[in-house]
Amino acid sequence: MNEMTIETGSKIGIYGLGLTGQSIAKFLDGKGFSLHLFDDSPTESALTLAKKLKNKIYTCYDDSDCEEYLKGLEVIFPTPGLPDDHIALRFARDNELLIHGEFDLAQMYDERSCVAVTGTNGKTTVTMMINQMLNTSGIKSKAVGNTDTPLVEAIQDQSLAKFVVEASSFRLGQSYNFAPDVGVWLNFSPDHLDVHKDLKSYELAKAQIWGNLSGDQVALANEDDAIVMSHRPAFGVFRTFGLDQGNSKVSNNCLFVEGRKLMTVEELPRSAPHDISNALAAASAATYAGADNDAIVETLRHFSHLPHRVEMISEHKGVRWFDDSKSTTPHSVTAALESLDNVLLIMGGRNKGLDLTVIAPMLNRVKEVIAIGEASEEIELAFGKEVNVSLAESMQDAVGIAHTRSRSGDVVLLSPGCASFDWYKNYKERGLDFAMKVNELLEEEKNVIN
Repeated sequence: MNEMTIETGSKIGIYGLGLTGQSIAKFLDGKGFSLHLFDDSPTESALTLAKKLKNKIYTCYDDSDCEEYLKGLEVIFPTPGLPDDHIALRFARDNELLIHGEFDLAQMYDERSCVAVTGTNGKTTVTMMINQMLNTSGIKSKAVGNTDTPLVEAIQDQSLAKFVVEASSFRLGQSYNFAPDVGVWLNFSPDHLDVHKDLKSYELAKAQIWGNLSGDQVALANEDDAIVMSHRPAFGVFRTFGLDQGNSKVSNNCLFVEGRKLMTVEELPRSAPHDISNALAAASAATYAGADNDAIVETLRHFSHLPHRVEMISEHKGVRWFDDSKSTTPHSVTAALESLDNVLLIMGGRNKGLDLTVIAPMLNRVKEVIAIGEASEEIELAFGKEVNVSLAESMQDAVGIAHTRSRSGDVVLLSPGCASFDWYKNYKERGLDFAMKVNELLEEEKNVIN
């Protein structure tokens, strides 16, 4: 066990009882702490857990609620994604109430090695790549954190040798002691201004991945990203990767890690610039985590890229249809467009307060924009003078417009650049609906022809 920062028997508040909050509550309940549960909109599963723990769920609506419910606590664990300016967090900061995240809690009770990955884009892909590289090397690991398994839940599995942690800004921003043995920062672009109070707060939350490094712990940075590079930590081992610069890079059309040749670019199943950067990051991190070279190369050659990330779902009459529903920022739209031309771009949803015009330099690759969701008029205003913008009233309408306007050699790309919460529960539901509408339309056309 690492040095404890929470005294046994302390009164602990858990604010937000989603997947992570419930895992924290179950874990701490078994350690003899006095728990106080909070949630602004408790679900049935949260209410069931509270009943099982013989506890009530409280909500802080105003300062008097905070004074009554939070005053006697020693520590509070907020749910990942609780806004920086939430009244409970403001009260905690003003009253010197300790705030900790699940990463802190996990490392208080477990000393096993962690590889952590953060970045505005590509976190999940690189996390899964590293995890596969380690397991193929015979090192039993699990992808945790911003996945279906919180880190605090995973540490209860004693069979695991390492953890590969997908580290969102929400979790890092709540972490004060977390120190991974390898911390990877992939990139930075504006995002999550609906949770962080401003862009600088989001940037500093990301930088916390390196905030506590020491000794031979490795900070692995993207040398092609100036903001990432500006946060070089004072301690630990600093290494870099980049497309044509860094300790791991592309040279003579081959991927090199710390001077060691891995493979040619053509051997990668996908080789857009961001795909190459992700491959270098994963290979570098896995190398420092102890993976063997053969396992790294095998993983990169055969990695099955995750759904809803520039995933081709159909090709019909020379038109290719791609689902990039995971794209929830303008910068991720730009990354998708880098490897495509003659694009009919379906874009929109709920903008998170981000500047859409960063896409403008890529509009030479776009034939038409089809705007969807709450941001459709904002998209028309941003791009209407440079490219034709059509407003769609539904996903079916958007797919229909794209089908009517597309010709052989074109690409139809759903890359929203916005959150999905206006029309859908999440980006997965949005991507599945897009794929279903495309397949239904194309099947219907085939039946008419036959």
